[in-house]
Amino acid sequence: MKKLLVTLMTLVLTAPVFAQMNSGTFSFSQDKLYYGFRIGFVTSHISGDKPVEATSSKTGINIGAIIGLKLSTTTPIFLESGLSFVSKGGKRGDEKIGLNYLELPIVVKYGFEVADKVAVLPFFGPYLSMAIGGKVKEGGDSHSSFNSGYYTHPDMGFKLGCGAEYSNIYVELGYEFGAANIADAGGVDAHNNSFFMNFGVNF
Repeated sequence: MKKLLVTLMTLVLTAPVFAQMNSGTFSFSQDKLYYGFRIGFVTSHISGDKPVEATSSKTGINIGAIIGLKLSTTTPIFLESGLSFVSKGGKRGDEKIGLNYLELPIVVKYGFEVADKVAVLPFFGPYLSMAIGGKVKEGGDSHSSFNSGYYTHPDMGFKLGCGAEYSNIYVELGYEFGAANIADAGGVDAHNNSFFMNFGVNF
């Protein structure tokens, strides 16, 4: 994981040079398919209908790639998707809950060019995700977060936020509202909720 993070950070720092050579400066005027990658952090918690299911916040990472398409020749509206590794979960007393997902968002963005090469892009849309791992740790003991009676693998919800782009450099802030019940127990509701902040480049 440390080697992966070092590699991705290197790409974030060097990619703008290649992006400038390949795609030029930011512009709403051209029709194009764009792509990029993101790295950032997630502050997540699990909400529940009973106090025993609710948790306090836990910080994790978000690493992924995106692809987008301008949908109109006259209006700066974009459809964007991609695939990310996202670590979520929460804390409850001495208990630490880790939930690691592969996440597929499908969001619509609308762009506002506020200055030369600068734009803000609010966005909204659903996400689908599938857990690929995670541990519940308490004291010196740990076990899978997906043991019977704990949590389920699939999740879905909605993400709302706003990005800003200067030339090819991109940053975004947002919030994910979990809509699916991830509790693997009858009569109990639990939902992922998370604040995220990502950095990256677009090509």
